Amino acid sequence: MTLLDDPDAIKVGWKAGPEQYPPTDLLEFAITAERVGFDFVEASDHFHPWSEAGQASFIWTWLGAVASRTTSIHIGTGVTCPILRYHPSIIAQASATVGALAPGRTYLGVGTGEALNEYAATGMWPEYDEREERLGEAIDLIRFLWTGDQVTFTGDYFETREAKLYTMSPHQIPLYVSSMVPESGYFAGCYGDGLITTGGKKPDVYKQLIKNFEEGARESDKDPETMPLMIELSGAYTDDTEGAIRCTLQYWAGAQVPAMFDQKIYTPEMSAMNGQVVGADFLKSKMCISGDPEEHVKWLKKYTDLGFTQLIFHSAGPDQKGMIERYARDVLPHVREERA
Repeated sequence: MTLLDDPDAIKVGWKAGPEQYPPTDLLEFAITAERVGFDFVEASDHFHPWSEAGQASFIWTWLGAVASRTTSIHIGTGVTCPILRYHPSIIAQASATVGALAPGRTYLGVGTGEALNEYAATGMWPEYDEREERLGEAIDLIRFLWTGDQVTFTGDYFETREAKLYTMSPHQIPLYVSSMVPESGYFAGCYGDGLITTGGKKPDVYKQLIKNFEEGARESDKDPETMPLMIELSGAYTDDTEGAIRCTLQYWAGAQVPAMFDQKIYTPEMSAMNGQVVGADFLKSKMCISGDPEEHVKWLKKYTDLGFTQLIFHSAGPDQKGMIERYARDVLPHVREERA
């Protein structure tokens, strides 16, 4: 069974933050997430962290470790950029290998990237329109290779010559496409098996985003009713509001600035400088910071009422393992009541 099965069921995932934690700590957290009942793990694929205080492990190595230490939880990227730092054939191979290690519980999330990772590692950062074109071509090539056939491909941006994957996933790998704004929703619907976006915006933004996604899906002869809608939600399950805000600002302030996703901001220092405009009041308006499980249930329900079916809980701290355990104990049972 993959995350594409039972699309009406609400699933809750935990966000692994390799931009903040060392890979060994993250591995133990992922094992904990499986033990206490989270449905899936979503992990960033970063070359640089958002701040100098952070980390940036190679996520494909980490996913292999998680696959070998778990048995039921689903794992995947949120998201990887298969257009500059990676050739799409490498991402096809990497995801197929994780699929072989974790059969039926792997997914691939892709997007157009950030200069923080792509420009820093390659010196290239095309305009958004080109990056979107590259992503569409990359997705096509990844899907061709996932068939197991020998692929000679000549595109506008990528080529292969008699390329073939010899280690295959025994199950279909769902491919989710990131869309941060309504304007890219149509593209995500055309190319993806599902949608990935982030929380904290006004409801009308999501309504338009989903509408555009559904139009793109129908245009590509897909049924949007069967396609998962995944959203990453930042919060903190704690009464220590000050500590939660401090951790978020220390490691993730740059991620809150929209310019990070299209401007040539490519070092953690530059990211942190841009993140200086983010304050406590802003974070409180975007996040659910509370030790009351009912507040979190209400917060998550706002997104399921909009149509989202896969919720990713991301917390910067201060107690990651304890948060995972408490959230599963106090919040997840109530979310699952909504599934019934």
